[in-house]
Amino acid sequence: MANFDHQTLEYLKKLCRIECTEEESLDIEANLTRVLEYIEQLKEVNTDNTKTCRYVLRGMQRNRMREDEVKEILPREQFLANAPDQIGGMIRVPPVLKSSS
Repeated sequence: MANFDHQTLEYLKKLCRIECTEEESLDIEANLTRVLEYIEQLKEVNTDNTKTCRYVLRGMQRNRMREDEVKEILPREQFLANAPDQIGGMIRVPPVLKSSS
């Protein structure tokens, strides 16, 4: 296993520009040490006859398009029923741009 110690953590904190207390540093060090130990444990698994998996979620990488369907327009009352706020038959949204006056 790669040697992970306090000095390595300090180097990583500097690279990532992370500031934390000594208690947090100890916690991070302990967690990262456990992760590295788990990776070492995974290396013991025999994967000689296993196909390479390039994408874990291969099925989700395709764009699943559907044909557009023309349907009846939703009545305004039904459309606005779930709107959190409305005004004059339209959905009210918070302002995006604030006036400078």
